[in-house]
Amino acid sequence: MIKPDLNLTIPQDLGTVHFVGIGGSGMSGIARLFIDAGHTVTGSDVRESANVLALRALGARIAIGHAAENVGAADSLVVTGALWQDNPEYVLARERGLPVLHRSQALAWLVQKHRLVAVAGAHGKTTSTGMIVTGLLGIGRHPSFVNGGVIESLGVSAASGTDDLFVVEADESDGSFLLYNTGVALVTNVDPDHLDHYGSLEAFEAAFVEFAQNATDFVVISSDDDGAVSVTGKLEGKRIITFGEAADADVRVHSMVTDGPVSFGVAWDGLDYFTALRIPGRHNAVNAAGAFAVLVGLGFEPAASLAAISEFGGTERRFELHGTVNGVSVYDDYAHHPTEVAAALAAARTVVGEGRIIAVHQPHLYSRTRLFAREFADTLEKFADQTVVLGVYGAREDPEPGVTGALVSEKFQDPSHVAYVPDWQEAADYVASIARDGDFVVTLGCGDVYRIVPQLLGSLEAARG
Repeated sequence: MIKPDLNLTIPQDLGTVHFVGIGGSGMSGIARLFIDAGHTVTGSDVRESANVLALRALGARIAIGHAAENVGAADSLVVTGALWQDNPEYVLARERGLPVLHRSQALAWLVQKHRLVAVAGAHGKTTSTGMIVTGLLGIGRHPSFVNGGVIESLGVSAASGTDDLFVVEADESDGSFLLYNTGVALVTNVDPDHLDHYGSLEAFEAAFVEFAQNATDFVVISSDDDGAVSVTGKLEGKRIITFGEAADADVRVHSMVTDGPVSFGVAWDGLDYFTALRIPGRHNAVNAAGAFAVLVGLGFEPAASLAAISEFGGTERRFELHGTVNGVSVYDDYAHHPTEVAAALAAARTVVGEGRIIAVHQPHLYSRTRLFAREFADTLEKFADQTVVLGVYGAREDPEPGVTGALVSEKFQDPSHVAYVPDWQEAADYVASIARDGDFVVTLGCGDVYRIVPQLLGSLEAARG
């Protein structure tokens, strides 16, 4: 794992930029903006993907597989925290003395001349960022943006705009969200996560305090999340707009109906505004309220802002339907924290009707699995009817002895509601054996669990025959 050097002095001219892992949703978006800015972009990734093909079409030279020769004549390197230090491209760049930038540093370099809206929080960042971008476009603005997922209506996760506004999903996982010269800070929540990096809840919260305190224009922050409320109480001299269902929220969500696509009202500045979203879930009504708070805080008309935000149709890997076989619908969701899993499955419950929810959970990170195994088990048992637990996706971490998906499944109160099946084909076949007409199968995780979806659909098809 490579941790960003937050003290690195970034050159004014980065020249030809080489991206290691260019196909990822965040990296590909940043690479696209470097191309838009006139840079020669090269890169590498472990596999072909839609992002790789799209960047090649824009002129990027991209190799499949990691090798030192891929760096070519690059002047600088951009990496992610998931990269290992023995990566041959990273090693060669260090030997040559090239600037090696974490992706957040590359993004900070891009946004330095813009008015930045930065969205942070343990959950809801991608959706909230997408809602802000959709809202701004809907009222006639043209912001630049980089999101953590593809915005469905736009077909991209990043684009260059003509306005001074730049909207980014800011990553708190390694502290890199503190790099930005933020104008408007949106904090969706401060639910404990990434303790492998921060070491303690106090350090995690302190980073959010610093992030919000650094905002030069104003702060939008949850009124409902305990961690966010604690952060709010520690801010000094800031213009603050709170949002949520709390009675004292500046933007207060009320009159919510969650049966199907969620509808609700928001109270702001003595007036009420009502809307219905195109996506389900109580959490998405609250996300929309946060986006609304950003837009009205920027001075845009409230009714038009809420109407524009409500056109948001979702992002890739957020409760995304991939197919229906024999009446069984297969969805994929990025949820990888107990709170996110609860929100995703609660949203599914509002639209599944008489059907059951079958969760396919891929634990992400050994440290998170060890720390939150009980919380994952309790959440999955509460919100899903049946759960299949896969093996742990380690990402940037080395395996830990005794930490497997079984750590989650063994903590279920009723073992008949869960199965630990680390082999993917066996897992897909098992799901097909228990699924019936009207059920929702939902894959959960921010690793590569989405790759099991074709196997699930195939097994359901085979079971039908």
